[in-house]
Amino acid sequence: MLKMLFSSLLLASLALLSLSESYAAHGVSIDGKLKYPAGFSQFDYTAPHAKKGGTLTLHDLGSFDKMNPYTLKGTPPFGLDQFIFEPLAVSSLDEPFAAYGLLAKDIALAEDKKSITFTLNEQAKFSDGTAVTAEDVKYSLDTLKSDKAAPFYQIYLQDISGAEILGPLKVRFNFAKVNRELHMLAAQLPVLNKKFYEQHGFGEDSKGNPLLPPVGSGPYIIKEVNPGKTITYARNPHYWATEHPTRKGMFNFDTVTIKYFKDQVVSVEAFKAGEFDFMWVNMAKQWQRDLSGRHFDSGKLLKKEFPHHNNAGLQGFLFNTRKSLFNNRQVRQAIGLAFDFEWANKALFFEQYTRNNSYFSNSLLAATDLPGEAELKLLKPLQEKYPNDMPAEVFTTPLAPPSTLPPNSLRSNLKQAKQLLSEQGWEVKDGVLTAKDGSKFVFEIMLAEPTFERVMAPFVKNLAMLGIKATYRTSDPALYEKRIKSFDFDMIVHSFGQSQSPGNEQRDNWASSSATHQGSGNLAGVQSPVVDSLVDSLIYAQSQDELTAACKALDRVLWYGYYVVPNWYLAYHRVAFVSTLKRPEQLPLYYNPHNLLWTWWLE
Repeated sequence: MLKMLFSSLLLASLALLSLSESYAAHGVSIDGKLKYPAGFSQFDYTAPHAKKGGTLTLHDLGSFDKMNPYTLKGTPPFGLDQFIFEPLAVSSLDEPFAAYGLLAKDIALAEDKKSITFTLNEQAKFSDGTAVTAEDVKYSLDTLKSDKAAPFYQIYLQDISGAEILGPLKVRFNFAKVNRELHMLAAQLPVLNKKFYEQHGFGEDSKGNPLLPPVGSGPYIIKEVNPGKTITYARNPHYWATEHPTRKGMFNFDTVTIKYFKDQVVSVEAFKAGEFDFMWVNMAKQWQRDLSGRHFDSGKLLKKEFPHHNNAGLQGFLFNTRKSLFNNRQVRQAIGLAFDFEWANKALFFEQYTRNNSYFSNSLLAATDLPGEAELKLLKPLQEKYPNDMPAEVFTTPLAPPSTLPPNSLRSNLKQAKQLLSEQGWEVKDGVLTAKDGSKFVFEIMLAEPTFERVMAPFVKNLAMLGIKATYRTSDPALYEKRIKSFDFDMIVHSFGQSQSPGNEQRDNWASSSATHQGSGNLAGVQSPVVDSLVDSLIYAQSQDELTAACKALDRVLWYGYYVVPNWYLAYHRVAFVSTLKRPEQLPLYYNPHNLLWTWWLE
């Protein structure tokens, strides 16, 4: 969840008031522009008349076994990172690249952009009543950059070389390299209570009960825990930032209880029976057919589609290229040709979806047509330096997923797939695709939810026409997460979320250095010097034009690496909820449904 929060915290450059040695401001943005001025009252997508009170009940899948969202081992409960912990600055959901100070009341970027100084809000308090200090901020950075934390943070924050305490409420972060978004990444650092973690330990150094409620500065405290089954958060009556402009009109529920269910099928029935109040729906069949009945007919339960402007990223069937079966690019391409999206969209999805055509779908960062001049300046030198690692299609073929629409067909796609496999030494023997050394083409697709089984059945059937013996199995949520973190799978369904300003998180997703780092986001096992170079070009881009060119160039190389079989996306969110939930009139632009929910209230 935090990964998703970090990579969607969208962001970067400081702005506005010019000083001789730095630029200081109440907020940060990539382009130096901020929608909200100093002293603003609250975000436009919140409501001044929002009511405090009531109990909200939500659901999650699987279980939880720890109270630290920043470590690798174990699973934290839903909401912990948002309800208990807070960052130095909070993202605005109606600006693509902006955030505003929360724990930090003033943020100053050095003129050479090699450091950033935070002055903390003197009113900021932890739930135990103690002040948030520069010591806590430095401890947080040092801890999250260490091997005590999950690998994502070490990779994400690696260009922040360290922190210096300048006073009780003042701290400076120094940067190893100039990076146009790095000061924003620094501003999004969650601040931990140093005293609590020095007393109870962090990660593998933890002492005692792993479900001990942590001390944080957020709007809620943990009221009750039923291990692995439910957790209840209570709004902190002494919360320091209730009237802060980045918090006003938000987190309105007195208590929030999370109930855990085995899978999404069971959850839908529980929602219809009134066991919880709000449901983000990701399955077309559930939205079209299952969410119906007397409570919907009476208006007690509602369904609504909420449009968004999010970068849709990419969802797909992801290959683990660490497996010898999938370390060949043409073999991966062949398998992708066996997926008939057009049939699935019509027969299974009620034609609700759009096919992913980029790693940055639904955004201006998606590669289109053939590479332009700015992209070629990045790609051509890499082609010369690493000819074996640069797919030829990058320069000759616009991005497009396989299609079965006329004049194409599933039959012609499978014929092409058979030819590709044959060229790589695979031939059908006794009905099974077999390599020259006698090994069989057999693999398993690991699923997180049984609802995806109906999608996999026709895909596996098509693969069987090629002689490929593929099976699929839904795994227990805890085991699934464990296997994902240790890269113990052949193929999975995975989504790569993207922000409006991709940056350091791309290193976690694609860099060779993260491919062998268990718990990283490089689930595909990508190890390519071309990808590494383009990721660096993206991270260290000095302008929006440079960033766009780097994203498009990376998009092409990843696409023709065939690391995933592209799936689909929606340009809106599907949400079902109880009618007693009320909401502001104005929607944000860049959000997920839970971001939206924290601005709602009960009547």
